[in-house]
Amino acid sequence: MIRRIGIALLLSCACLMAGAADLKPGQDYRDIDPPLAPDRNKVEVTEFFWYGCPHCFNLESVIPRWAGKLPPSVNFRRVPVVFPDGKWTPGARLYYTLEAMNLLERLHADVFFAIHVERKRLHDQKTLFEWVAGKGVDAKAFAEAWGSFGVHSRVQQARELTTRAGLNGVPAMVVDGRYQAITPEKYEDLLTLVDRLIDRARAERGGK
Repeated sequence: MIRRIGIALLLSCACLMAGAADLKPGQDYRDIDPPLAPDRNKVEVTEFFWYGCPHCFNLESVIPRWAGKLPPSVNFRRVPVVFPDGKWTPGARLYYTLEAMNLLERLHADVFFAIHVERKRLHDQKTLFEWVAGKGVDAKAFAEAWGSFGVHSRVQQARELTTRAGLNGVPAMVVDGRYQAITPEKYEDLLTLVDRLIDRARAERGGK
């Protein structure tokens, strides 16, 4: 029985590697060295984004459907990018405020829509707070979360991750903390490439 399991595991790894064998560094992906600390139990896919980025807005239209099909052995997360100049800090602060209030599922896509379709200047705090109140969110609770130590710490972590990943633009998809997919012209092709990098990472983990 143990021998059969071992053979099945080897075959699984071989199939995964076959799908990822022709990936070319510098063309399909770049190595992150040193790698970001990966999830020990699962292959982790990290989408680095900025609410003000039109490409991130377009990618958002296909991300949820794709992420919903990921196997249980793969974890997907988002990280709002914060570069050293700090210009994108308000977007990261908004993301983690919504996270702290368990409002991401409800309002994440709405933030993109407000910025890119309704042309609302949500980087302005007064405009943002008015918009949030218009969405039925308790203004006092939002203000408290916005100014909290927890949200501040999460923003700082995002800044550190952005720097460690060596990013120079968004959207950026990083697999297992080691491989950044080099974005092709079509977002569907990007996600196909990410799937292949997932296969590679799973094979390197022994098929897990």
